[in-house]
Amino acid sequence: MTGFLIIAVLVLFAVAVWQMKGIFQMSQINKSDDSQIANDKDNRFNGKLMIWFLVFFYVFLIYGFWKWTSVLLPEAASEHGQDIDLLMLISMVLIMFVLVITQFLLHYFAFKYHGKKGQKAVFFADNDKLEFIWTIIPVIVLAGLIIYGLFTWTDIMNVSEDEDTLVVELYAKQFTWEARYSGQDNTLGEANVRFVEGMNTVGIDASDPYSTDDVVTRELRLPVGKKVLFKMRSQDVLHSAYMPHFRAQMNTVPGMITQFAFTPTITTAEMRQNPEMIAKVENINQLRNDKNVELTAKGEETLEPYEFDYLLLCNKICGASHYNMQMKIIVETQEDFDAWMAEQTTFGETLNP
Repeated sequence: MTGFLIIAVLVLFAVAVWQMKGIFQMSQINKSDDSQIANDKDNRFNGKLMIWFLVFFYVFLIYGFWKWTSVLLPEAASEHGQDIDLLMLISMVLIMFVLVITQFLLHYFAFKYHGKKGQKAVFFADNDKLEFIWTIIPVIVLAGLIIYGLFTWTDIMNVSEDEDTLVVELYAKQFTWEARYSGQDNTLGEANVRFVEGMNTVGIDASDPYSTDDVVTRELRLPVGKKVLFKMRSQDVLHSAYMPHFRAQMNTVPGMITQFAFTPTITTAEMRQNPEMIAKVENINQLRNDKNVELTAKGEETLEPYEFDYLLLCNKICGASHYNMQMKIIVETQEDFDAWMAEQTTFGETLNP
């Protein structure tokens, strides 16, 4: 430690001496050195560089859209997802429009008004008209986006719990998810983390009569075209229930219940036949095949072919295995969902087999 401190002191001393040397040179007013002062040639060259950089910026922007648009999510698989995507599209169009215009003005003006010997810049103390324009336009645009977003959010979150809504609980814990269906009465029984023990992995209150027909699974199945109200709890830390294909996300907070609702519109089988999704799956499997060649040469286990599935992910960094905290979601017809539910074991049957 002493040696480190000595080295640090010497480095700081050298820096101080260097700075003092610069100050001393600047104080020598009788000795002029204009080698660091840009001349007209330098200014013209830098102005041209700004134009070339502008061209490079536009080309890279276009290339980026062409190259990486394929990694975006496919069409939304929920009713409200269309509104989310439209709001996102409007926001991106406005952002890109402003970006293109402002970058052009920035670089073009740097080229057009580059420094010239004997030319002085015109100075405006203020310009009320310009300040009004560049203030009121962003205010109007942002106010419109915010108001539109608030109306969209209100429509999404304004969900009534009735007999036509399927109630499902999502229970988060490091590093897995469990789903609890409300059963025939469509009402979830009371639950508390203090009741977590043995087979009771989500802390259901066995004394609550509504809990008898609850069904706990490690797989989330949803009927297409039916509104689903998710009640979300966390056992340990802050998690986030993220279902990207349904444009749905809500934090799961220890000690409280949060909720989110949506109506699935595309079954898993239908999404697998989507041309855009087929192309994505083919690209992923091509990458896996290339990787398998390397793994085979090393004698290691190869990757299995990828098949699309909706996923429930955790979108909060909740610990060491956060990356692996996911659960498969299957969207199917009402008939298939009912048949699957009929095969499940209720909480009451678990307690009294």
